[in-house]
Amino acid sequence: MNEATLRKLEYDKIKQMTVDWTVSDAGKKLAEKMKPSMSKSQIQAWQNETFEASELLGSGASIPLSAMEGIEAFLVLLGKGRSYTEHELESLSVWLGSVAQMKRYMRGKAHIAPTIAAYAESMDDCKPLREELGRCIRYGMLTDEASSDLAYVRRHIYATEDKISKKMEHSLSKYRSSLQESIVSKRRDRFVLAVKRELRKQVPGTVLDESSSGQTLFIEPNDVSDLQGELAEWRSAEDRERMIVLSNLSQLAESYAHVLETNAQAMASFDFIMARGKLARSCGGRRVTLSDEPVIWLKGARHPLLGADSMPLDAELGIRWKQLIITGPNTGGKTVSLKTIGLHVLMAQSGLLIPAEEGSVLGIFRHVVADVGDGQSLEQSLSTFSSHIAVLKEMFEVADTRTLLLLDEMAAGTDPSEGIALSIAMLEILLERGSLVGATTHFNEIKSFAARTPGCQNGRMAFDPVTLKPLYRLEIGEAGDSHAFAIARRFGLPEAVMLRAESLLSNKKETIPASASPLSGKENSLDSQQSRNEQEQSLDSQQSWHKQEQSRNRNERELRSDTKLPLTIPSLGRSPVHSVAAKPPLNSNEGKRKRVFEKGDSVWIFPLRRAGVVYRPADEKGNVLVQVKGEKLSFNHKRLKLYIAKEELYPGESYDLDIVFESKEHRRARHDMSRKHVEGLEIILPPE
Repeated sequence: MNEATLRKLEYDKIKQMTVDWTVSDAGKKLAEKMKPSMSKSQIQAWQNETFEASELLGSGASIPLSAMEGIEAFLVLLGKGRSYTEHELESLSVWLGSVAQMKRYMRGKAHIAPTIAAYAESMDDCKPLREELGRCIRYGMLTDEASSDLAYVRRHIYATEDKISKKMEHSLSKYRSSLQESIVSKRRDRFVLAVKRELRKQVPGTVLDESSSGQTLFIEPNDVSDLQGELAEWRSAEDRERMIVLSNLSQLAESYAHVLETNAQAMASFDFIMARGKLARSCGGRRVTLSDEPVIWLKGARHPLLGADSMPLDAELGIRWKQLIITGPNTGGKTVSLKTIGLHVLMAQSGLLIPAEEGSVLGIFRHVVADVGDGQSLEQSLSTFSSHIAVLKEMFEVADTRTLLLLDEMAAGTDPSEGIALSIAMLEILLERGSLVGATTHFNEIKSFAARTPGCQNGRMAFDPVTLKPLYRLEIGEAGDSHAFAIARRFGLPEAVMLRAESLLSNKKETIPASASPLSGKENSLDSQQSRNEQEQSLDSQQSWHKQEQSRNRNERELRSDTKLPLTIPSLGRSPVHSVAAKPPLNSNEGKRKRVFEKGDSVWIFPLRRAGVVYRPADEKGNVLVQVKGEKLSFNHKRLKLYIAKEELYPGESYDLDIVFESKEHRRARHDMSRKHVEGLEIILPPE
């Protein structure tokens, strides 16, 4: 796999999280070597291990993993003929106890994790070695039971030390007046008295040391000199016997060298497997179904680094289409969607569980290449566009049916017309090669290419036109808009700037000749026919709705509180079938609509890309009050276009528009108030 892609898709962060969950240096090294595999059997085995580890952790049991402190260094020295120290041998004894504990634990959990429980059977707790080490070493020292000769020597040492202690106590009392302090000290591993320099002749013995000031001499009294020489001889004998015991224990450990190395490898593997299980528990990972075909079917997938609060993603590639073009506003989640798809593939092929719903299916890919980020580099003299081209070149070198390619912001970094042409040409070639492609763009030409090309599909990141906030939800089947103007208004850009920008955009659209369309004449004809069909269906639906409203009013049945114009219709010739937003009126009717908006007119609201009903005509500033989804919002008349005149919507001039703008309760109250006085009855209108 491409290292730059692993970094761009943040696979290195997932790896580091796995490393952090390990408890031993050996397990950490295994986690640091983790990388995706292309072998289906290997991936399935890894995923099964991770799943069983997650189940074990979920059972609430404490897994007896060993930190294996000092064991790695010990194993490196095995076979070198070295004699180990008491501390090293005791660490070995403690670790063998952990091995025995792990074997017992796994036997008891075979019903939960049969596969990794079987791994424990390959370990050997080396019972003879463990028992011998436990008998000979305790608290980092050889015990008297380590050998009979060592016990014999130590008995003489204890007896000689006792005699010296009694002699020194007698000397303390005998030479008290000559001592600097009444304590027994040690110098050169021999017992001495602290004597004042000027009284040195009063204490017969050998001077072994003096204080830094020179005022105190440390003297070994003649009374204990012979006993201390005897003690030194016994201590030398103890050292010789100690080395014999340690040598015998080291030779015994050497005889288990192969078994000890196998145990270490198994314990490191357990540590690594459990770390993967901990990662799965932390991000809600589940086992994914592996397919022999290069497909991606993600249900409710979440980015593992964003946590449970991130919006779930449903994505498909390789089943009904090979290419998915994702559009929508900035900050809407397009890049996160690409990263989620790519990262889930890498995680699954590394044997990790992915945070997605049951039923998700992933194929196995030979190459995953991502072009995410601008890729600028001062050191390599790379601009945004040149970095994109470098990645595209690499994509074409590896592109085949088992390649996943992720492209963020297609056609960016250069002249839009050239970038668009280059992007479409690239998509065509990749489609021929059968590679799976996920891409994001803001350009309508690329959206149109995806809409008309078999094997390609549009998708959009949902955007709430009322709150002007992204919903971070991928909707398959439709292209989305960038909503640059709406987002700019949300962040407080001056209204004068926004009005001027909308005017410039409107003028630009009106001046584009028909030949400038990226589609052929036949395709333009089809699109126009579809648009007319959609408009006719929308008009018929609206007129039918208002006739039903009038009928309900005559029969005094329950009335709707506000107008709800049908804004969606079935899409034409798409798979899968989705609803698409209603389109603004065609320019062919422009001449009929040059008139002042009147109450009841249906108008198209460009900032919201939906229809509404005029509640109050334009004031002296040109602001029109429009009812949208039960709310009354103010828009400048330049941002509105007549959709359907009220004469076409409502039967007769006497049609009661209160049916559209007032609730049933208000109309009923107004009717009662016209007939008689009702105590406490009032009508409170919401502020406009």
